[in-house]
Amino acid sequence: MTEKTLTQTITVKEHQTASEYGSGLLAVFATPALVALMENTAMQLIELPEGASSVGVFISVNHLKASAVGEIISCKATLTAVEGRKYKFELIATDCKGDIIGTGIHERVLIDVDRFMSKLNQK
Repeated sequence: MTEKTLTQTITVKEHQTASEYGSGLLAVFATPALVALMENTAMQLIELPEGASSVGVFISVNHLKASAVGEIISCKATLTAVEGRKYKFELIATDCKGDIIGTGIHERVLIDVDRFMSKLNQK
């Protein structure tokens, strides 16, 4: 398998702060927002068959450095393995100075959307 990577860049907004998420008291880039950025970047690397999607089943993140509102953050996801329906990724987030603000590993699984959603509606 050839490694696939994707990098996406965001500017930290007020709604992505720990004080807004409720995950802390400060107006800095929230860990849940970092996780969402990492998952979204990884998700975009998967080529989905018709009627399929992917869901996150595992993530381990180290949030290493605070980032202020207005900071530019880049997240690079690297697809490291595909095992059947499971996709594994390495994640690195950096700020505009090139400092690593977070690292992680993530796994996603392909699902059939109709089948998956029908299980949620069963009583």
